Amino acid sequence: MNFDKLFHRKGLGSKKWDEVQLHTGVNADDALPMWVADMDFQPPACVIDTARRITEAGDFGYFCRMEAFYASVAWWQETRHGWTIDPRWCLTTFGLGNAIAITLQTFSQPGDAVAFFTPVYLEFQMKTERNGRVARHLPLAKEGGKYVLDWDAYDALMTGAEKILIISSPHNPAGRVWTRDELRAIADFCIKHDLLLISDEIHNDLVHPGHAHIPMAVACPDILDRLIMMNSASKTFNLAGLRTGNVIIPDEALRRRFAHAISALDMQPNLYGVRMTEAAYSPEGAAWVDGLCAYLAGNAKVMADGIARIPGLTFMPMESTYLAWIDFAGTGMTADEFTARVRDDARIGASPGAPFGTGGETSLRFNIGTQRARVVDAVERLQSAFKDLQ
Repeated sequence: MNFDKLFHRKGLGSKKWDEVQLHTGVNADDALPMWVADMDFQPPACVIDTARRITEAGDFGYFCRMEAFYASVAWWQETRHGWTIDPRWCLTTFGLGNAIAITLQTFSQPGDAVAFFTPVYLEFQMKTERNGRVARHLPLAKEGGKYVLDWDAYDALMTGAEKILIISSPHNPAGRVWTRDELRAIADFCIKHDLLLISDEIHNDLVHPGHAHIPMAVACPDILDRLIMMNSASKTFNLAGLRTGNVIIPDEALRRRFAHAISALDMQPNLYGVRMTEAAYSPEGAAWVDGLCAYLAGNAKVMADGIARIPGLTFMPMESTYLAWIDFAGTGMTADEFTARVRDDARIGASPGAPFGTGGETSLRFNIGTQRARVVDAVERLQSAFKDLQ
């Protein structure tokens, strides 16, 4: 795969490109969308070829052989993450946002509190509020330029109304890869406060060289009776439009309740999502991901080096993902001021930090899951937009 080859998505119905003005306010012909978590790379040939075969066959009726899909999920977890699972533990939803919403509705009641470490993926808050639950922010601390967990503070913030903790592992937006000790501490916190743990591991494959993702179920097998694991091929292979998420629940009682909720909603997976995920979870797909992760690490270095030359901006070191988290606090500007420069002067559509929760107010998230030339362009635009600080 030539990750440098430009993929022109504008005008194709891409939300990232065709709705950049609607969601970020950037109104320019040369707008550079770096907001929603959607890469500008086509998936590997094995995935595209599968979609082509389905289309050419012309058979879009009800389908079977779901066991092959679940076997591919199990193979991927075993070979890529060292987690041996029973394919029967797997359930399928319309993506992980849908999975989180179903979990909230199934395992909590309106008015219950849902906790998460902030700043974090903004949909945790949105899903919580849309379902009539109360968001409990557990702010991350900073140490050595990266986020760490502050347990004394979290114990003091708990009220007893909390029923669920949602974690992003690896972390979105900062790209932290939680260590085994940190995962153990999270598990102990859930035991202490009697919380169901949702481990959203959608970015689990996008780990930069030198780092390793550990599934929560592997790090802490003693908490399987309160653990719901979630992952998907969507971020790894840029298949979000297929709306196919994996919910893996080892505990039979929890799995039965979740399966009942899916059945009550008459939810069933779609043909393309199932077959294209099967194709992705393969040796060919694995080789493609290895190349992707190395390329993303290169993009991160370009972005970090460029931001380092702008006084007042701080780039949080990335250990995973394609989501760069940049803090503008050192500029002394208000959020409106630095956001306006990025939007109007640099003409970059970035994600504002405030919706990511407590601690995100002075930051912006930039999606660097694109061709290197566009990352270089983004750096040059930012340096020009803040040239008076240099």
